[in-house]
Amino acid sequence: MRILAFAILAIGTVSIWPVAAQTYDPAYPVCLHVWSKGANYYECRYTSLPQCNASASGRGAGCVINPYFAGTRAGRPYRPIY
Repeated sequence: MRILAFAILAIGTVSIWPVAAQTYDPAYPVCLHVWSKGANYYECRYTSLPQCNASASGRGAGCVINPYFAGTRAGRPYRPIY
Protein backbone atom coordinates (compact mmCIF):
# COMPACT_ATOMS: atom_id res chain seq x y z
CA MET A 1 0.00 0.00 0.00
CA ARG A 2 2.89 2.37 0.76
CA ILE A 3 4.39 1.78 -2.67
CA LEU A 4 1.11 2.70 -4.35
CA ALA A 5 0.80 5.87 -2.27
CA PHE A 6 4.41 6.82 -3.02
CA ALA A 7 3.88 6.22 -6.76
CA ILE A 8 0.78 8.43 -6.80
CA LEU A 9 2.62 11.15 -4.88
CA ALA A 10 5.59 10.98 -7.25
CA ILE A 11 3.40 11.19 -10.38
CA GLY A 12 1.45 14.09 -8.90
CA THR A 13 4.63 15.98 -8.01
CA VAL A 14 6.16 15.56 -11.46
CA SER A 15 2.96 16.54 -13.26
CA ILE A 16 2.67 19.96 -11.56
CA TRP A 17 6.15 21.20 -12.50
CA PRO A 18 6.13 23.94 -15.16
CA VAL A 19 6.79 22.83 -18.70
CA ALA A 20 9.38 24.62 -20.85
CA ALA A 21 7.81 26.51 -23.73
CA GLN A 22 9.17 26.80 -27.24
CA THR A 23 11.89 29.44 -27.29
CA TYR A 24 11.62 30.62 -30.88
CA ASP A 25 8.46 31.64 -32.74
CA PRO A 26 8.73 30.26 -36.31
CA ALA A 27 6.58 33.10 -37.71
CA TYR A 28 9.26 35.85 -37.42
CA PRO A 29 12.80 35.88 -38.86
CA VAL A 30 14.47 37.96 -36.11
CA CYS A 31 14.47 37.48 -32.33
CA LEU A 32 15.47 39.81 -29.51
CA HIS A 33 17.56 38.04 -26.86
CA VAL A 34 17.04 39.87 -23.55
CA TRP A 35 19.35 39.57 -20.54
CA SER A 36 17.93 41.21 -17.46
CA LYS A 37 18.19 40.71 -13.73
CA GLY A 38 16.89 37.22 -13.06
CA ALA A 39 15.60 36.66 -16.61
CA ASN A 40 17.01 35.44 -19.90
CA TYR A 41 14.46 35.14 -22.70
CA TYR A 42 13.74 35.58 -26.42
CA GLU A 43 11.10 37.78 -28.06
CA CYS A 44 10.54 36.67 -31.65
CA ARG A 45 8.35 39.49 -32.97
CA TYR A 46 10.54 41.32 -35.48
CA THR A 47 10.59 41.25 -39.26
CA SER A 48 13.99 42.91 -39.75
CA LEU A 49 17.27 43.46 -37.94
CA PRO A 50 16.95 47.30 -37.89
CA GLN A 51 13.52 46.99 -36.27
CA CYS A 52 14.94 44.65 -33.63
CA ASN A 53 18.03 46.83 -33.06
CA ALA A 54 15.80 49.83 -32.39
CA SER A 55 14.00 47.86 -29.70
CA ALA A 56 17.28 46.56 -28.21
CA SER A 57 18.83 50.02 -27.99
CA GLY A 58 19.60 50.99 -24.40
CA ARG A 59 18.75 47.58 -22.97
CA GLY A 60 20.71 44.49 -22.07
CA ALA A 61 19.64 42.80 -25.27
CA GLY A 62 20.85 41.70 -28.69
CA CYS A 63 19.28 40.61 -31.94
CA VAL A 64 19.69 37.11 -33.36
CA ILE A 65 18.49 35.42 -36.52
CA ASN A 66 15.71 32.94 -35.79
CA PRO A 67 17.04 29.45 -36.67
CA TYR A 68 13.48 28.07 -36.82
CA PHE A 69 11.97 30.68 -39.15
CA ALA A 70 9.44 28.95 -41.40
CA GLY A 71 9.27 31.63 -44.08
CA THR A 72 10.47 31.68 -47.65
CA ARG A 73 13.79 30.20 -48.62
CA ALA A 74 16.58 32.69 -49.37
CA GLY A 75 18.53 32.46 -52.59
CA ARG A 76 17.68 30.94 -55.93
CA PRO A 77 14.79 28.52 -56.18
CA TYR A 78 15.71 24.88 -56.63
CA ARG A 79 15.83 23.72 -60.25
CA PRO A 80 16.92 20.21 -61.13
CA ILE A 81 19.76 19.76 -63.61
CA TYR A 82 18.86 17.61 -66.63
